[in-house]
This record gives sequence, structure tokens and C-alpha cells, in this order.
Amino acid sequence: MRGTHRILTTIVALLALQLGSLVAPAYACGCGAMIPTKDQRIGVDREESAVRWDGRTETVVMRFDVHGDAEHAAWIMPVPSRADVTLGDPELFDALDRLTEPEQRDRFHFWPREGDWPFDLDHGDGAGAPPPGAGGVGVVGRERLGPFDVARLTATDPDALGDWLRTNGFELPERLTGALQPYVERRWEYVAVRLAPQQEDAVLQGELTPLRITFASPELVYPMRLSRLAKTSQSLGLYILAEHRMEPRSPIGGDAPEVTFAGRIEPEGPVAGLAGRRPVQLTVLEQEFPHPERIDDDHHLRAVADTPYRRVEYTDRLLTVGAGIPVWLLTVGGGLLLAALATLLAVRAARRRPAAGPGVRSAA
Repeated sequence: MRGTHRILTTIVALLALQLGSLVAPAYACGCGAMIPTKDQRIGVDREESAVRWDGRTETVVMRFDVHGDAEHAAWIMPVPSRADVTLGDPELFDALDRLTEPEQRDRFHFWPREGDWPFDLDHGDGAGAPPPGAGGVGVVGRERLGPFDVARLTATDPDALGDWLRTNGFELPERLTGALQPYVERRWEYVAVRLAPQQEDAVLQGELTPLRITFASPELVYPMRLSRLAKTSQSLGLYILAEHRMEPRSPIGGDAPEVTFAGRIEPEGPVAGLAGRRPVQLTVLEQEFPHPERIDDDHHLRAVADTPYRRVEYTDRLLTVGAGIPVWLLTVGGGLLLAALATLLAVRAARRRPAAGPGVRSAA
């Protein structure tokens, strides 16, 4: 009874968490601010970013998986210099996933567990489950890329970006103005994107086409400061392609970053389209931000020792020999057979022992 109650409690908690994610506004996600139109909501289920840095130029390819009821949304990414924006290759992230998938190993156990004979009651198939203009904002360029209306902007003050968004029919959270101030002080520029489904009356749902943003940068930096505006916990996943293994200088207010892959690869296909065909170091980072309001900086990454690392996933298997015969069965069966044989031999020996004659008496 106690186990049933615990299971029901867990299911209710998971349902509550899922419902909360559907209604929570997402003003920030990863390295930019996602802003829906008024009275509409948009959330980012997953953000994937691949970053290529050759020591002078940085390229960021981003893909969002979104939900909500927004028909339009705006997204802002600060960049340290003039940016070029194009559509990214949708196959890039699948190719990176294949390169960095965990190593598969078997781990054997002696005694049978659930799913092993004789406890395998389920006989299924075994499948597992530009220069500033009037009003403080300048438009360097503007183009339509698939579902994106992309504007590359300069601004002399944070309010200029707010004016641009409001002119285009979007609500700007008041807190975003203050979050943009550090970028204005450093004279960064901005990539402002208007997302709109290509079908009329459709909403932004599912995986969006990746955007590829390229800019000059003397250091590898991944803008994160705007994510402090998020209302819910944030997750960051980065594929970093550089000459050496790269790691953040600090956690910037989140949990300690975790390296899930590090190693030198020979790029092919979509990865070569981003990194070129020369061997390059690939580092994969994952980081959680349970309290995004604590984010206090962008990620500044540095080169570290090129120590390779790959996760290992174990598949537990029952130890067998020959044609799949469990070792435990042979051991237990052999032991029982030996015990039975010893008993049989003892009985036979007792039967062969001569009985005492009738005239023989035992000594007093």
C-alpha cells in the first residue's frame, strides 16, 4: 500500500511539473531573450547550440524546440561585433549526437534479475522503453530567412531596443532593459529575430530551423546574461569545436558545468560545413541553472588540457556460456547433482556394509 501511494505521488508531481512548464513564460532561453506578443506565451523545451571558434571568428548555430500559443515572437542575442546571419543545417545536431554518443559496454551479473530467466515473464521483443540612427537604434541589415525576419542592430542605450520591439508589435519585459545595460556599455551589437510560422494562423511549435550567427571575437564567449530573466530553471547544452578542449572559466551562477564528451574528431558532412575538414577538438558541455536569477555574466571559455573523455553506458546481462546457458544454473545444478551423487554413493556404501552375525555380541 505504501509503495502504491509513493508511485501515485510521483505521478502527480510529474504532471504538475509538466503543466507548469506549459504555462510558464520564457522571457529568456540560453544566450538570448525570447519575447512573445502580448497575451501569448512561448516556452523553450530544448535549446541546442554548436559553437565554432578558430581564435578570431566565432560561429554559433542555434536550434530551438518551442511550445506555447504564440503566433509570433521576437528573440534577441547580443554579439561582441558585427554579425552575419544565415540559416543553419538542420542535420548538424543529429551528426554531433552520433559523434558524441556514449560508448556501449556490457556488464555481467551472476544471479538472475528481473527480465532474466526464470523471471522473464514478458516475452516481447525486448525493446526498451549599423551605425546608430535617430532614436538611438541603427539597423545594419534586415533580411528574411525562412521563418525568420532578422534585423542586425546597434544601440546606444537599452531603451532603443525596446522602442524597436514595440514598433514591431512586441511587448518588452521591463527587466530586460536593465539586463541589456552591460552589453550597451561594452558597445556590443544585437541580432534581433522575429519568428513567424510560414502558414497563416499557425503557432510556433516544435523544432525551429537553426540559425547560424558569425562574428569576430578574440575570445570564445557565449552570451548568457539575459537568461537571468527566465522564470523557470534553465538548461544549457553546448557543442564546442575549437583547436583545444574548452571549458568555462566559472559557473556564472549555475551548477558546475559537466563535460559529457571531449576528443579530437575528423569532421564530415554537416559538421565539416561548420568546422572545416581539418581535425578539431570537440567538447560537449551541459549545465543546469536551478536559479537563473543568479546568472551574473556570460560564459567566457578557455583552453584546457586535451584530455579525452567519453561517457560509458552499461547494459546489464546475465552471465551465460555456450548456447546461452546461465552460469548460475550450471553452478547450482552441478552442485545439486554432486550432492545427489554423494548421497547416492553414501546409501550404496551403507547397503554393502556387512551386518553383524547372530552369535556375535558386542563387548560389555
